[in-house]
Formats: sequence, C-alpha cells, structure tokens
Amino acid sequence: MSNLFRRDPRAQWIARNRLHPLHVPEGQLIQRGPTGLLRKNVHAIGFIGPNGLKRIDRSGAAGSFKQLNRQSAQGSKSAAQEEIVLPLHKVANPDFYILVVVDGVSGRLSSHDRDILGLAHKLATQPATIENDAAFDKGTGGNEARTGAGVDAGVGVDPGERTGAVVAVFFDTITEEKLDTAGIDRLVNFEGNEYQQYNPEKRCADLYKLVNQINPKHILFPDSIHGGADLGRRLAAKLNTTVASNVWKVNGNQIVCRGSAGKTDITRPITNIMLALEECNEPVSDTRHECKVLEQPLIPLPKQASDQTLEQAITNTYEQKITDLGNESVNPNDINLAEAGFILSGGNGITDWDQFHHAAAILGATEGASRVAVDDGFMPRERQVGATGTWVTAKVYIAVGISGAIQHMQGIAQCEKVIAINTDDSCDMVKRADLSAIGDSQEILAALLALVHEQNGDFKRDLKGAVDDGQKKESNPTSELLGLKQHRATPKNAPEAQHA
Repeated sequence: MSNLFRRDPRAQWIARNRLHPLHVPEGQLIQRGPTGLLRKNVHAIGFIGPNGLKRIDRSGAAGSFKQLNRQSAQGSKSAAQEEIVLPLHKVANPDFYILVVVDGVSGRLSSHDRDILGLAHKLATQPATIENDAAFDKGTGGNEARTGAGVDAGVGVDPGERTGAVVAVFFDTITEEKLDTAGIDRLVNFEGNEYQQYNPEKRCADLYKLVNQINPKHILFPDSIHGGADLGRRLAAKLNTTVASNVWKVNGNQIVCRGSAGKTDITRPITNIMLALEECNEPVSDTRHECKVLEQPLIPLPKQASDQTLEQAITNTYEQKITDLGNESVNPNDINLAEAGFILSGGNGITDWDQFHHAAAILGATEGASRVAVDDGFMPRERQVGATGTWVTAKVYIAVGISGAIQHMQGIAQCEKVIAINTDDSCDMVKRADLSAIGDSQEILAALLALVHEQNGDFKRDLKGAVDDGQKKESNPTSELLGLKQHRATPKNAPEAQHA
C-alpha cells in the first residue's frame, strides 16, 4: 500500500478553479491518473496542442507569477498587491541589431506587435548559430560601438556570446505607455504630418536609409493588414533580397512558415526579412528594457516650389503613385467588433433598448452586448463581447448595465479605457473601470445625450433652421449639428435604405 500513488482531489480542484481563494496562479501541480501516469495540463502556458498552436501568456505578468506564488504560500495578501520591479535588461554596446517595424495602430502596441518583439528578443539573445552574421552587404554600421554587451540587475550574459539589441520603428505619434516592458532596447520614431496618411513609398525610403545606417541582422514585420506585410515586401524589393512570409516559428537557423491557408508547415532557411504571424513567440514579460532613442538618419525635407505644398513636394520626391483621399465615414456597426475603437456595450441592466441604440448612433459608437443580453434576444450573436464572443481592443469601452462576468472581463482586457455605468458600486466591472457612474442606466444615458446636445449649441433651434431653409442635402442635419459624420448605407443594406 505504501508504493501506491494517492491523488489529492481537493488540491487538484483548487488548481483548476481560478476563483478559489487558495488558487495559486501558474501553479505547477503534478496530476496523475489512476494508473500513476502523469497527465498533461492543456491549460498550462507553453502547452502545444495537436494543431501546433502554443498557449502563450498575454497578461504580461508571466515572469512575476513565481514571486506571487511564494507570497501566496506565505499567506501574505498585501504583499501580492505590491508593485513588482522587473530586472533591467541593458545592452550597452550591441554587436548587431534586430530591426522590428511595428504596426503601431493609433500609436499603441498590439498583441501581434508584442509577439514579434518577443521573437526579436529571442533572436537577439540566442547564441549565434548562423555563419553569415551580416544582414546586408550595404550599410556602414551603427553609431554605437559593437564590441560587447552588458546586462544589469541579474540578467546574465556570457561575455563570449554575441548579443544584439532590438530596435523598434514607429511611424507617427506614440501613445503607448509601457514600451520598456515590451522588449525594446532602442527606439526610432519617424514623426510628421506626412506619416499621418497612407504613403508606403515615403516609409519605405526612410526604412531603406535606416537599414543602411544600422545594418541590422534581421528585419521583422507583422504579417498583417495594417501595412506591415506590404511595407516588408516593398523593402525587400528595394534591397533586392528575399522575404519569408507567414513565419510562425524560428528554430536556430531554420524557420517554419504556414502554407495552404495554415494547413501546411514549410521549413526553410532563415532569411534577413521575415513577415511573422501572430503568436510566433511569447511576448517579453520578465524583464524591463532601456528603450533608448536611437539616432535616426537625417532625412532632409524635399525642395518645394513656390506654388507647391509640402505634401505635394513629398509626393513628387518619392514618386508616390498612391494618393490618400482620407478617411471615409461609415456606419459604426459595419466595423468589425474586434477592430472597433469606440464601443458602447449593453447588458442586463438596460431597460430601454431604443434609447441605447439612439445613444450609440448619436455618439458614433459600435454596439456591443453581454452574453445575457444576447441570450435574451436583445442583440445579435455577433455583437457579444467576451471570451465566448469577440475579444475587443477598443480605445474607449463603455459598459452599460454589465456586472462583469469573468468571460466578459477577459474579452475587454486589452481595452485602453473602460467606463462603467451600473447601479452596483461593488461589481467587478466597476472595479475594473477607469471611470464609473453609479445610478440608473436610463437616467445616465439621457443626461449624457442632453449634455451632447448642450455642448453643440441650441440643438432644436439650429435643427429647425436647417429644415426651414430647405437645404436638401444627402447628409443628415441632425448628425451635422452634433458634429458627427454621415453614415452611408452599405451595399447589403442599400435596398432597405431605399424603402425606408
């Protein structure tokens, strides 16, 4: 009897229940079956399933879980709430550079960008396995001497190994606040009005000069629709080199690319320019980085004639063949919920759904809903927000009458600002929110709409004057007075709009 392995059902139940007060995050509890064989934990970080996908931690706190485990084991609740200072990864004199051109949508790092920065950090710190370390024959090297590297605060590096630095390139203004924890050693930011529009030729020309200056070992782009894939191919053509797309794994001097719509893995030698997929690597979470501003190449402004504007001179200088006509106003509900920047979401606390739809139209917000509202039939299934619906990354997320179930909280984890409207001041959504309004949702929405009308002047008087003047315009006078753009019907809704 002493040789038989006995399981502890209660300990295993606590390890699976994340809401249990004794649950320890990332607890490495060994589970065995009735025969004594070890069981695989499919929910553990780093587990690779049958489809080849690897579970990664997007919370950014994977490296601090070990310290939290020790604090929880000691029974200290207050210590777990203290801010944990991560060790500083400092590369004084890098031997080479890994260049990462992030999408940086709205000046923020997406999860895709963080995954690629994690891959770049892996390439910069792994032992040299590639015989040819020179990324390009062109270039004269960086401004910094590349004779050695040093790391502070306990992050040790063998002096005999060649260590590189990760250089992140941003276009336009940066709004991201946590660049030091994303794995960025050097930062290059191209700012100016010319970067606020779609001008791939200008960006490619600037990258070409930067590559000639720092001579990077590898250049990584996100293989996405936000411009990274297109810009990477343009730069590869300008440098007359090959490019690897759909990269999702790097093993030494070999890379694995997805083919046949993700059904086939293609192994090939590593290339200088790579277009990496999402979840290609775990994001950096256990170290802080210097994020020093790298001296970027001096790019003089183009000469402009007396009858030319700066934008026209830039277009002529860089042979821009694409003209940006600006953003076109669309119906917010036609935007994919996962890509919406402003979401007004309703839950079980909504008592007047007509008022909710009216408020979303006035504010120009994309409509979302909790699972309860969808199950009750108030909103369609594609509007459900949460782990069981759609994961959102909005800049502003307004939750009206949503208490905050754990699946819903997971779905809004990447939102920048959360505003809660609820009658319960102790619900999880109010605790998560950056700003809370406690009260009846119908009264608060009515006050919000009245405030919008008040800030835009005497709404009724101006609306009556616009109608009496007989101005027959395609735009809606109500939307114009509120400072909103007109929402045109999409082709699929055009017949319905004609009959309305």
